[in-house]
Amino acid sequence: MNRILSAESITKTLFELTEDLQKLFAADKVTVYAIDRPKRQLFSRNFTSENAQEIRIDISPKSLAGFVAASGRTLNIADAYDSEELGKIHPELHLDTQWDEKLGYRTKSCLIVALPYNKKLMGVLQIINKKTEPQFTDEDVRLAKELAGTLGHSIVKMQSEIIDEKIQATAHAIHSASSLQEILIELRVPILQLFECKMVTIYAVDKAKNEIYSQIRPGDALEEIRLPISPKSIAGCVAMEKRPVNIKNVNDQVELIKYHPELAFDKSWDTLSGEQAKSMLVCPLIHEEVLMGVLQLVNKLNEEPFNVNDEKCILAIGQSLALAIHNQQKQSKTKPTKFSYLINNGLLSQEELTKAIIQARTSGMDIETILLTEFKVKRKDYGKSLEEFYKVPYMGYSDQMVLPQNLFTGLNTNFLAKNNWLPIEKDDNKVTILIDNPANQDKIQNIKLIFSKKALEFKVGLKADIHDFLKVTPQEDEQDDFGDEPVETEEVSSLLDALQNESEDEVTLASVEDDDTNAISETDSTIVKLVNKILIDAYDQGVSDIHIEPGIGKKLLRIRFRKDGTCRVYQEIPPMYKQAFISRIKIMSRLDIAERRMPQDGKIKMRYGKKEIEYRVATCPTVGGNEDAVLRILAASKPIPLEDMNFSPRNLELIKAYSAKPYGLILVVGPTGSGKTTTLHSALGYINTPERKIWTAEDPVEITQDGLRQVQMLPKIGLDFARAMRAFLRGDPDVIMVGEMRDVETCSIGLEASLTGHLV
Repeated sequence: MNRILSAESITKTLFELTEDLQKLFAADKVTVYAIDRPKRQLFSRNFTSENAQEIRIDISPKSLAGFVAASGRTLNIADAYDSEELGKIHPELHLDTQWDEKLGYRTKSCLIVALPYNKKLMGVLQIINKKTEPQFTDEDVRLAKELAGTLGHSIVKMQSEIIDEKIQATAHAIHSASSLQEILIELRVPILQLFECKMVTIYAVDKAKNEIYSQIRPGDALEEIRLPISPKSIAGCVAMEKRPVNIKNVNDQVELIKYHPELAFDKSWDTLSGEQAKSMLVCPLIHEEVLMGVLQLVNKLNEEPFNVNDEKCILAIGQSLALAIHNQQKQSKTKPTKFSYLINNGLLSQEELTKAIIQARTSGMDIETILLTEFKVKRKDYGKSLEEFYKVPYMGYSDQMVLPQNLFTGLNTNFLAKNNWLPIEKDDNKVTILIDNPANQDKIQNIKLIFSKKALEFKVGLKADIHDFLKVTPQEDEQDDFGDEPVETEEVSSLLDALQNESEDEVTLASVEDDDTNAISETDSTIVKLVNKILIDAYDQGVSDIHIEPGIGKKLLRIRFRKDGTCRVYQEIPPMYKQAFISRIKIMSRLDIAERRMPQDGKIKMRYGKKEIEYRVATCPTVGGNEDAVLRILAASKPIPLEDMNFSPRNLELIKAYSAKPYGLILVVGPTGSGKTTTLHSALGYINTPERKIWTAEDPVEITQDGLRQVQMLPKIGLDFARAMRAFLRGDPDVIMVGEMRDVETCSIGLEASLTGHLV
């Protein structure tokens, strides 16, 4: 016993003592089991074999050791295969013979005792086959019970050793991280394994914004989570209080206010994470009394609350994480900012910059205004700092320079002022733009749309410079028209400004807290014009899809165009118009504007000159009480000849040859908007002759051809692709075209048809 308690490594010592225990009890085998509580199993701690590294047994009467663990009773059995002897102890008790079979061994007599520590079961001792007697003696039973407490203590020490090893391995992984991003993202896995929990989030501190933030990678993209350091969230409150908390039930408000009277659990994170939080263990990461971040654990795998050992463990891991984050921030080179020139040249101190950032955040003022007015930074110095940061020439305002009116033909100066850019020079080939942030790709895309036929050159300027230029820009009635041609897409800016002017009175009266505030109705003439303009622009630019995406709360409504498989931002619209915008789309596509909880599908038909354009509309409810809409611009009603599809000569020859075959299977695959339907109908147009019977199943029917028998899918009445194909096979087809093959039945019918004399 002394040898066990004084051992430096219980795991190693337990293996060495196995032989001594076998001699002590004159037995063939001795096995010490510990308890795996989450799985409700026993697992061996001193066993190794060529066939298995450990033995695992369910805690139940289906095994002898499992029965002892479940009942706490001691078993002394003469013949483990004697069902009558076992039945006297418990009617369901029997020997689990699988391990005898695996190890090529036969259990006969056995002595099994529970191993407690501090009145809690820690494991089981199993001694098999007494060599000198048919059964273990009463002295053996007494001796086994005497050893039980010490062996129970040894299992506790062994588990502690294992945890210490895991902590050391995790700490090593923490200090081996090469970047703060690696700490926030990659270290979740070892911490999950250490604490046996379902979710781990590591936050770092953003002092300037008074927030904690983490990063997640739901797919290929990298997303950021930000929380204010406040009682509005558990992690934010722990950051504020700088003390850990172990919560059994995050939905128990009584338990939450014991930690802080204003603490609340934000249930929206359950929706975002896909995991319903219940228990939570959260620890501040503090290094030298400075908050470096927060470590948050959610839900033990065994669905029990986090225990005392978890609390001790998180403190140890928290120290390692705090030190690692501190070292990463210390070692990483300071990234240049748009204020670096000011600080490096002594024009502004870091403390003053921090004060300015905090003041800007609390007052809602722009930091540029605060630096120029409160901290007396000169415009030319701030401009030089922007020039060095953006690597774009700076241009300041000069009262000696008057911009000609022809630069602003068709542009709305109020729109330019709100977006902080303006044209300062233009010739036949190029436009020079003065902008406050040349790195803002959304602004750049909008400018490219407005000046779509011109090359662009950018200069950086302060917002104050841009506004001063606009103040002295002559209005149209103050200058002669120089006759420059209007820009094709410039109407969008004018329409947006018109919306703003129309809604000013209503917006003033609207409640700030009302997310459903809609400053303009869906029948307003400006909204109608704006929606029409966007639909026409998409058609003119060869776009395949229009994505209308309202932001949550007061965030902008974003409109994106997909062209050549890639989405890009076309325009952003203030949030007060989002409901009217979506409602206008639904009215045009004859959808129920009152239904905002269910997806809806419809169509829009528009006349554009002599052309009729069709848009397929799909709406879908999204978080924040919003509705997204996606509009697919349907292809022209006539098929494009194969010769005009821009195939290489070899591919064109192959497509014609395969399309003309009497039977077989041709698959056209590709991402959304890549031209699958167009390609299929071009091939059908090539083989569409009176000699062939051609059936098509489509959803929707985008291109119509004489000679084709085209069927529109109607899932509401049960007319799907599989059902249509079964009907086609009874309709004497030569060729079958099916729009989608996404289920087993449709694929099966298609393959069968292609093998039985049909071209699919």
